Amino acid sequence: MGEGMKKRVRRALLSLCASLLAGAAQVAAAAGDGRVTTSVGVDYTSGDYGQSEDTDMLALAFAAKYETGRWTYRASVPYIRVTGPSNVVASDEGGVSLGPEGARRTDSGPGDVVLGASYLVLHGREAPFLLDVGAKIKLGTADERKGLGTGETDYSIQAEAFKPLGAYTPFATLGYRWYGDPPGIDLRNVLYGSLGSTYRLSGQTTVGGAYDFRDRITAGGARLSELSVFVSYGLQQGWKLQGYAILGLADGSPDAGVGVVASHSF
Repeated sequence: MGEGMKKRVRRALLSLCASLLAGAAQVAAAAGDGRVTTSVGVDYTSGDYGQSEDTDMLALAFAAKYETGRWTYRASVPYIRVTGPSNVVASDEGGVSLGPEGARRTDSGPGDVVLGASYLVLHGREAPFLLDVGAKIKLGTADERKGLGTGETDYSIQAEAFKPLGAYTPFATLGYRWYGDPPGIDLRNVLYGSLGSTYRLSGQTTVGGAYDFRDRITAGGARLSELSVFVSYGLQQGWKLQGYAILGLADGSPDAGVGVVASHSF
């Protein structure tokens, strides 16, 4: 794809994402009775990402979600600490290996701001499944000199299908991501997705698992391939606690990771 075409595609995606966010905001303002969920989480991952040394990442993530009618929109930003080779940078997807291996460093600071909006296209008992379609923008707000991000803006569109079947809710996600290119590096635009299911053990407890994948984003790079399991527990007065673990199956993923998220809805 030529540079001119890339710019046109990015402008179109930016317009699409902005339209979705604006539409969600207008609906929210009209409704005035939506549901807000705020959360804070701690995430730790470690892996070599195809390098000779491991990279350890610790993130404290803050997020907010607003749901009204069939619209949902989200915003999030982490505070990140990275220790590892300087060519492995942080992103909202985890670690990304860019270029030849560099000297080992430890850096910290705010990560990239991520904004998104989605619309429940299919819903109701008569629908064969529920379908949520949306767009996401990752703003290049993190300090790329510290390896806390690429310094570029990325755009994604995706669709998520799910279907409650008694205590089970299987789900599948398929998306496409356009990456902004850091200076001197040509990142590939790729498909990504996930397959999994949740299972409700009780009114308060849900467990689940998923397989996530993403094609390689650099020539000769590694694909993302990982398994995750989680358990969430509903507490009183709108609080929920969720813990999870990740097992990487390819160099594009961390070798392992764990995390916990506390959220409150009102």
